[in-house]
Amino acid sequence: MPMSDQLMKLAARAKEAEDRVAAAQGQAKADLEREVEHARTSAQERANKLRESADSGKSRISVWWHDVQRSWNEHIAKIRDDVDRRRSEHDADRAKRRADHAENDALFAIDFAYAAIEEAEYAVLDAKLARMEADQLATESVGAGA
Repeated sequence: MPMSDQLMKLAARAKEAEDRVAAAQGQAKADLEREVEHARTSAQERANKLRESADSGKSRISVWWHDVQRSWNEHIAKIRDDVDRRRSEHDADRAKRRADHAENDALFAIDFAYAAIEEAEYAVLDAKLARMEADQLATESVGAGA
């Protein structure tokens, strides 16, 4: 799939997330719990696919990106364990702190995703420039050999 199509798919997914969060404002707790579980499962499936893609494409992607992916998986696992542990707390003060912490984590995740989108934009533009330069050098090489 062309990189520009991948970016459009990313934008559509961001819009879908925005719509789901907006819809969550009026949901009953049980419905929201189902949405949370669905989002968690979907995120885990995406993380697994990303890991598999990084592992299978290890020779095609930079070591840096492979390390970022591995670090991301470790980070997600730690967050999930922390969320599960805190969810079992029933004290009202703890619940408020958990909610505050969860909101701060969500805001940071949005900032992180925004930075990731900017990095993706840079990577796509850099890849296009690299391809353009490679094509130009190939053309010049053919012309010089004639």
